[in-house]
Amino acid sequence: MTAISNLDQYLQQQQRKDLLRFITCGSVDDGKSTLIGRLLYETKVLFEDQLGQLEADSKKLGTQGGELDFALLVDGLAAEREQGITIDVAYRFFATDKRKFIVADTPGHEQYTRNMVTGASTADLAVILIDARQGLLPQTRRHSYLVSLLGIRQVLVAVNKMDLMGYSETVFRNIEAEYRDFAAKLGLTDIQCIPLSALKGDNLLERSAEMPWYQGPSLLQHLESVPLDDSRASRAPFRLPVQWVNRPNLDFRGYSGNVAAGSIRVGDPIRVLPSGKQSRVSGILGMTGEQQEALCGQAVTLTLEDEIDISRGDLIALADAPPAVADQFEATLVWMGEEPMLPGRPYLMKIGCRTLGMSCATLKHKVEVNSLEHLAARTLELNEIGVCNLGLDQPIAFDPYGDNRDTGGFIVIDRLTNQTVGAGMLHFALRRAQNVHWQAIDVDGQARAALNGQTARVLWFTGLSGAGKSTIANLVERKLHALGRHTYLLDGDNVRHGLNRDLGFSEADRVENIRRVAEVARLMLDAGLITLVSFISPFRAERELARSRAGEGAFLEIFIDTPLELAERRDPKGLYQKARRGELKNFTGIDSPYEPPLAPDIRIDTSRESAEEAAERIVEYLLGL
Repeated sequence: MTAISNLDQYLQQQQRKDLLRFITCGSVDDGKSTLIGRLLYETKVLFEDQLGQLEADSKKLGTQGGELDFALLVDGLAAEREQGITIDVAYRFFATDKRKFIVADTPGHEQYTRNMVTGASTADLAVILIDARQGLLPQTRRHSYLVSLLGIRQVLVAVNKMDLMGYSETVFRNIEAEYRDFAAKLGLTDIQCIPLSALKGDNLLERSAEMPWYQGPSLLQHLESVPLDDSRASRAPFRLPVQWVNRPNLDFRGYSGNVAAGSIRVGDPIRVLPSGKQSRVSGILGMTGEQQEALCGQAVTLTLEDEIDISRGDLIALADAPPAVADQFEATLVWMGEEPMLPGRPYLMKIGCRTLGMSCATLKHKVEVNSLEHLAARTLELNEIGVCNLGLDQPIAFDPYGDNRDTGGFIVIDRLTNQTVGAGMLHFALRRAQNVHWQAIDVDGQARAALNGQTARVLWFTGLSGAGKSTIANLVERKLHALGRHTYLLDGDNVRHGLNRDLGFSEADRVENIRRVAEVARLMLDAGLITLVSFISPFRAERELARSRAGEGAFLEIFIDTPLELAERRDPKGLYQKARRGELKNFTGIDSPYEPPLAPDIRIDTSRESAEEAAERIVEYLLGL
């Protein structure tokens, strides 16, 4: 019984320990993985089989001449072991008598900046390593900027490899002064600088006799004693993003989620955003049953006095301290996609438990993180950071990221591949988001179409240059006009003479070209017209945007499927010849891609079907709907 009692006491002590999440970052070969590996080794959290494997790996793959290579404890990917670098984010757990830790070892290479952002997104503290031989490097500045950007307020600067510099105080003080000067520009003020040797263990667990001139804490002592920044979230107004509507039977309806900020008690008035509906908390269910109060960080289920409409993704707040609601924002965007971020291209935003449509209306500037300069830009490439104006297809409740990471941070998802391509931080709602509203009108699109005696549609013709889009679209309009239908034809070349005359043919300009035309087509659809749109529109994402703007059932995608060889032989405007000679850049099919529709409503093979036959088939299909 005594052993069981001691075990229960030990487990209770472990549960009461607080948890510090921290990251290690810095330039390549600064010793991040060695530092973490040495911490795991010295805190005795490794099992015997892990130590045996470390010894074997150190002899086979190590870089320490047969001695234990602690970096191998963290570098788990084969490519990392072969190259001696960190590629992916590696998470490790360890504990001491005073605190529990989760550490993320993040990559130092610039091309893996997106991985570093992933590791930093939940961290309370950042350990930034600096090689004493190298001093501050561009990647040191880059990671420090990202740390400040992601809201990490506590920084531990570990000046590593002091053993290779003779444990020189002068070297350390010069690096410390230079870093503090740079950090001040970023607004980082809570900084502890520690000289150490991760390989030798100097100043890692205890102060080293090799550096008697340093009187501060060791690295582990600082990690064990640094105050956690959770009180700020606890003092903030209450926020509960709804993850699940708990409805086990007809007599119970609860709203479950993790408390992102603040606290709430039974009887408190609440407001549900973005709808604005109000009620009172009638009950709180936690991990152990009913409780009177829900605190920040707890997973709870709230029950309310009133039956109101609440869905996954809504936000529950105190009635007298609600967040703002808007659909247009200024935000910082860290781009993680292989393809560039293009203003006007539709993406998905996932914020909290909600996923909705998003596009970047304007890229205001990108940030050169080494110098902190703001540079003009049209797009964001992989690992670049920019400030932009975002537009959403629905309003959301939010807090600025600086106030609350959970309600102000988001990720960007590619609509077609479902890959995460960006991470962002909301700054504030744009003023026009509150000042511009939909004006109620009495005559809608259906009424206008009924007056015309037809069903309004958008017929979107897509295909390579020279495929025959304009020819077929013109024939279709003639036939519809002869049948008494009210139509309008938007042709790519004609629109570029007016509405889009300011746009070129870069990928970003072509995206904006289609975005504008999609909006015009939507207006003409609302006018009750059958609108024919003849554009190459090479990218699926923009065609999907046009479909979404038109609405379900009103959009017909017509793929004029012509082989490149045939389109090039026709070449009515001589454009292919210019492109082949290098006189015409970004020409679709030559040096710019065309993404064919995956499931068009109508497919026209012009190698087998004449323009007249194709037009007749399209009209028959339209009239049969």
